[in-house]
Amino acid sequence: MTSILLIYTGGTIGMIQDHETGALKPFDFEHLLGEVPELKRFDVQMDVESYDQPVDSSDMEVFHWQRIAWLIAEKYHDYEGFVILHGTDTMAYTASALSFMLKNLSKPVVLTGSQLPIGVLRTDGKENLISAIQLASMQKDDEPVLQEVAIYFGTELFRGNRTTKYSAEDFDAFVSPNIKPLAEAGIHVFFDHFQLCRAIGPFELMPEMENKVAIVRVVPGLRKDVFEAILGVSGLKGVILETYGSGNAPTSSWFLNAIETAVSQGVRFLNVTQCFSGFVEQGKYETSSAFSGMGVIPGGDMTLETAYAKFMHVLHYYPEEVEERMLASFCGEITTYSSIV
Repeated sequence: MTSILLIYTGGTIGMIQDHETGALKPFDFEHLLGEVPELKRFDVQMDVESYDQPVDSSDMEVFHWQRIAWLIAEKYHDYEGFVILHGTDTMAYTASALSFMLKNLSKPVVLTGSQLPIGVLRTDGKENLISAIQLASMQKDDEPVLQEVAIYFGTELFRGNRTTKYSAEDFDAFVSPNIKPLAEAGIHVFFDHFQLCRAIGPFELMPEMENKVAIVRVVPGLRKDVFEAILGVSGLKGVILETYGSGNAPTSSWFLNAIETAVSQGVRFLNVTQCFSGFVEQGKYETSSAFSGMGVIPGGDMTLETAYAKFMHVLHYYPEEVEERMLASFCGEITTYSSIV
């Protein structure tokens, strides 16, 4: 019998409506299980770890990612798989962070949640929870089919570090803009086995993050004093520039000089696109040609969520190899340039 550890952190899936205020508030996990009696029909040994105080995903911090990673590492050899119930707003950030914290996974870690509380009549929570557990427990040749961090939502299983939340309303709230889903769960479950990650070494916990990182979205009319103020933050280690199109940004001298000055002071820059899908290709247009000579690292086709988590991971563990590591694929989070050509 497959053993699964269900980790309840919080989120809409475990909410109930306050009859006086109409606001959603968390209720305990025993009530959640009571809403999904179908769980008792699984041929799976299932244990539960629940936060005493559920955390809304909007309140997620690096510490919470570490707490989840520490728990999985502690229980790693006791279970064949892990399912995490999490709020949707920052689920893609958590999934991305865990994919780097949990190095060389050989077991599934599946995050899921819902757009409507599980006690609501039209909730999507039941289906998401049931399917996530099923996917995490599936085995082939005596080993888990899935051996990486993933997000299950709607009818699709996505690589966690390739996923972003694109809708606040739809039940299919998540998409994977640059690669196909790992699995489709309709009447039957179809895995794309060619895409599935496999460990290349023993499991290792790497929970530390360098979170002195800023994100700057490049917009028309970006003010010089605002930009320079951000780059002047004491102790700043890295800046992610959300640029236009394939990595384009202003060519104003003050903008490029501010980046050059920060680079000379040891700040690393990563260039990711604001576009929903596609690649950063520095030098494709004149408006990005200066970046490479200044040491700005192209972010390829990484999502913002993944770029943020990976940047913090690399800045902590590989401070002397930042560009090399950011351009390499750790766990399928980026399409490497060698595979594009």
